[in-house]
Amino acid sequence: MEEQKEYMAKDFKSDQYVRWCPGCGDHSIVAVLQRAMATLGVPPHETVVISGIGCSSRLPYYMNAYGFHTIHGRAAAVATGVKTANPDLTVWQISGDGDCLAIGGNHFIHSVRRNVDINVVLMNNKIYGLTKGQYSPTSDRGFVTKSSPYGTVEDPFIPAELVFGARGTFFARSLDVEMSVSQEVLVEAARHKGTSVVELLQNCVIFNNNIHSYVADKEFRADRTVHLRHGEKMIFGKDNNRGLVLDGYKLKAVTIGENGVTLDDILVHDAKSPDNFLHQSLAMMDGHELPLAIGVIRNVEAPVYDEEVDRQVKEVTSKVPYFSLREFLLTGETWEVK
Repeated sequence: MEEQKEYMAKDFKSDQYVRWCPGCGDHSIVAVLQRAMATLGVPPHETVVISGIGCSSRLPYYMNAYGFHTIHGRAAAVATGVKTANPDLTVWQISGDGDCLAIGGNHFIHSVRRNVDINVVLMNNKIYGLTKGQYSPTSDRGFVTKSSPYGTVEDPFIPAELVFGARGTFFARSLDVEMSVSQEVLVEAARHKGTSVVELLQNCVIFNNNIHSYVADKEFRADRTVHLRHGEKMIFGKDNNRGLVLDGYKLKAVTIGENGVTLDDILVHDAKSPDNFLHQSLAMMDGHELPLAIGVIRNVEAPVYDEEVDRQVKEVTSKVPYFSLREFLLTGETWEVK
């Protein structure tokens, strides 16, 4: 039996010059993805990185793996085809909030619905960066951009809502500055069977600088984020003395030791519960009244599209006799056209 090789992050790094702006959050994301791939131990020749169009979609050039820089919004369609045609490959889909949720929105929700075994990395900076600063499907209401000079008059998509609405089986979130959490969720995403969606809140230093600073800044990150781990208490805060409880059907942040609240009252995270009610409530927390949830929020089992297609093909072909092309063309009713 061939001994499995141990990989390092550099094994997944290409020799291409990285053409992202200095300070862009994409730099940390590509580094974390390379570390995650090394942890997983899947060889570069069995790894495929597929992207659409946008700043984030340049990522395949910087990976030592098979890559495909596709057209705008079509990464999910191509990733589905690659995984279905060759289920043995590990397939990563790299997309931005515009590429994935605007022109690519239909492909995105259907790949999630089908539960194709692909790993979607959704970089969300709430702006179109490559086309120089137009508002995106995740930009907040009232946001002033080049394409909304008086502020947007619409509410944004929340990626988690789309995933849960499409009956998604895996959703995780992290910040570009939380590299250890990002690596953790990317590894878990790859080990999940089915469509995994990892939303990475990423900073665009040129067109939307500090858009996530209210949760990302180190000064108050501990108080405004909660790192969820399956089977562990939902505790957060600089002093680890705050936690989440249910107040009726709503989540509520409390302080342990105040008003009779004890550690036993704090909720334990169950990422594997088939019921997504609490998962969605956790994912909808935004870092204002309740802390932003990072880590793996949902991770459940369900039939996997590419596995089911492969099983079906084998089942059908086992019952159908083999024909040569000529025999196939002459099988059944035939006629001659003159």
